[in-house]
Amino acid sequence: MPPSTGSRLMRAARRFALYTTTGAGIGFAGWKVYSRNTQFQDITESSPAYSSIAASVERINPHKNRPVMLDHCERRVPLSQLQTNDVDELTRRFCAGVWSGPGFELQRRIMERAFRQLDGRETDLWEKADLDKSAYKLGERIADHFEVVDRASDKVVVRCGDSPRKQGPRNSDGIFSIEVRKDGDDAVFVMKSFFFDSTEEGANASPPSALFDFLHREYAKLWMETSVRKLLK
Repeated sequence: MPPSTGSRLMRAARRFALYTTTGAGIGFAGWKVYSRNTQFQDITESSPAYSSIAASVERINPHKNRPVMLDHCERRVPLSQLQTNDVDELTRRFCAGVWSGPGFELQRRIMERAFRQLDGRETDLWEKADLDKSAYKLGERIADHFEVVDRASDKVVVRCGDSPRKQGPRNSDGIFSIEVRKDGDDAVFVMKSFFFDSTEEGANASPPSALFDFLHREYAKLWMETSVRKLLK
């Protein structure tokens, strides 16, 4: 969720916050138990973990602006508990679970109402069924907000922050990576975010508030948990 107050994703995040705080939802204590296995890891631009998104960031960051938010969360699952151990299939289904699952549902509906009727958006992925079966190939666009900019057997990297139709620098820009790797007897599901202002003036962009950072992390946990749980036996 790029932190520019003018971004469409920020508005979606605010509506998500309103929904989660006023709706019936899961109680706070229950949510902590539900999401306890998703953990955030320390990451900087010099961390080995950063290498998987470095090239994608560099391509859209001509002024080499620093991130206003950079994070990395993981969820470990024993391979014996998963429906498949194939990394390519796990990556595709993990990604499909993020976009077609309940974690993205409210945001998807908001974006659909606001942008689906605009010219040229008919080729984007909008429907849950299409999001669930997509291979997320390079260039695929999701709900006029996400575009696949890097694809490998173990990762799907999307650009976010504005419409994919705006290919140049953005006040609100970002790279979001969905990854899977094997580590011994475990599969490790990973989400990484690098959010920044890619314009010439973006070097002085301010970091988001502590509240926004908190909501972003809880949202990431929701995406992680609702997607990974669909892969369990």
